Amino acid sequence: MSYLFTSESVSEGHPDKIADQISDAIVDAMLAQDPKSRVACETLVTTGLVMIAGEIKTNARVEVSEIARQKIREIGYNSDKYRFDAESCGVIVSLHSQSPEISQGVDRIDDDEIGAGDQGMMFGYANRETPEYMPMALAFSHRIVKELAKVRKEEREIMPYLRPDSKAQVTIEYSQDHKPQRVHTVVVSTQHDEFDTDAAMQARIKKDVQEIIIPRVIPAHLIDDKTIFHINPTGKFVIGGPHGDAGLTGRKIIVDTYGGKGAHGGGAFSGKDCSKVDRSAAYATRHIAKNLVAAGIADEVLVQVAYAIGVTQPVSLTVDTYGTSKVNFDDSEISEKVSQIFDMRPKAIITRLGLDKPIFSPSAAYGHMGRETYSEKHGDEQIEFFTWEKTDYIDKIKAAFSL
Repeated sequence: MSYLFTSESVSEGHPDKIADQISDAIVDAMLAQDPKSRVACETLVTTGLVMIAGEIKTNARVEVSEIARQKIREIGYNSDKYRFDAESCGVIVSLHSQSPEISQGVDRIDDDEIGAGDQGMMFGYANRETPEYMPMALAFSHRIVKELAKVRKEEREIMPYLRPDSKAQVTIEYSQDHKPQRVHTVVVSTQHDEFDTDAAMQARIKKDVQEIIIPRVIPAHLIDDKTIFHINPTGKFVIGGPHGDAGLTGRKIIVDTYGGKGAHGGGAFSGKDCSKVDRSAAYATRHIAKNLVAAGIADEVLVQVAYAIGVTQPVSLTVDTYGTSKVNFDDSEISEKVSQIFDMRPKAIITRLGLDKPIFSPSAAYGHMGRETYSEKHGDEQIEFFTWEKTDYIDKIKAAFSL
């Protein structure tokens, strides 16, 4: 029998994502000046207020409140009609020094042997459902909210009523052998300006989302006359953003990863520097999973790694191919080979993926995984973004598995 699976995404204007983006903008600003910065920065946003707290160890000198305001401007909260805007909101900052008890386990005289910044387990996942090797429901959800933001910023004349806050949810129907067949349901809720009547608002937004947004982001062959659309199903959505709901850093960890597919270790990413394995090891396991699938080892892969705080080597690394393996090795043997190919010490991950660079702000909205790798000039240096999405280990993997 067929079955359904659903994932959601939220826009850059969602209050939790505003908090994530502010936290990561602060991380980037500190790394830009001091690549050895240690940052654990949490943000709360609510009506007319931003609160920033956490622990840092850095030689950087940054204007935290202005970083927050600039990020809010970029997102699009630039009108007092929203009851939260970059110019008038209050910004409270309470950042203090990182505990020396953590530092003594992370920072070592031998820089190659830095310890994990915390204990815990991290997961990376990949499959063949989309070109980006991501679960289809989440990939489509990201595309919808990202396209809404693009239209709001670059093509405002076609949907002039859009405000920054939005959410999307997509349900995919699968066959019994786990192949995606069609889009079963699409749910979109987007914040908007006032309309003359609620009925006119409902009709216009539903028409525009279905005729403008959806055709741009979901292949037509996956939508049929049975596909269900719920567009702003509660009706009016004028009050949104931090005035509608308080936002917190790290509260959208499933949106950030795989939409509920695979597994999640529970650790958030945004606001943390690369010494925190919650972040760096989650990127490293995604890198492994994607390269394994791209190399033809399996159609679906979940990688788990676990650490003890202050210890350099992971306590475990496990690969699960969900029975889709294409090689003559069981999952335990695949795990052992992966451990030999990929050095999972924290410093090795940082070096391999270039995680001591100011690269994190773009990851704080529309997912940390499944993104396109690109590079930009930063001062005299060219830096790469989303390096964990590179399929640069395919040859090494194929050699190890004699493919």
